[in-house]
Amino acid sequence: LLTLSDVMATGHHAAVAAKVGPGRTAAVVGDGAVGLCGVIAARRRGAEQIILLGRHPNRIALAREFGATDVVSERGDEAVERVRELTDGFGVHSVLECVGLEQSMRTALSIARPGGAVGRVGVPQDETMPASRPVFYNNVTVSGGPAPARAYIEELLSDVLEGRIEPGRVFDRVVRLDEVPGGYRAMNERETIKVLIEF
Repeated sequence: LLTLSDVMATGHHAAVAAKVGPGRTAAVVGDGAVGLCGVIAARRRGAEQIILLGRHPNRIALAREFGATDVVSERGDEAVERVRELTDGFGVHSVLECVGLEQSMRTALSIARPGGAVGRVGVPQDETMPASRPVFYNNVTVSGGPAPARAYIEELLSDVLEGRIEPGRVFDRVVRLDEVPGGYRAMNERETIKVLIEF
């Protein structure tokens, strides 16, 4: 249930902002806890193809269990090329950007098909958002921001309680209060996905 106050609500917000829906293709940029919950949200909203852009084997395995149909481990132009190969050259309808770096946003904008949408929930690490004429002329919609978690809890709660989704699986390490610095280190070094603090 804890994920509904943060990472699951944020992944869901990315899917809503990216207009994920039945029969659509989706890509999730980032394999952290929010990105993994974005995979859950994309599946929950009916995406027929869900491409995870990530590089960490344990996270990729969990993403596949959550519903990712394809994985792209390349970055930059190589990632864009690979996503286009997986979508017959079109790109995806919906992109969930869950990282916040300039490179991840550029990738997100580049893999959206004409008329597609990017749901941006990765905390921006740069002052400006990359944009280009192709994105403008392809009518790609960009929206997102901090997730209104309280607005989504009622919708998501029954799915968690009835076992239809299991976002709590992103918590793969439990630490005591005095172990919090080590927990943050483990997340920073990608040794763990998300730490749960036990009191």
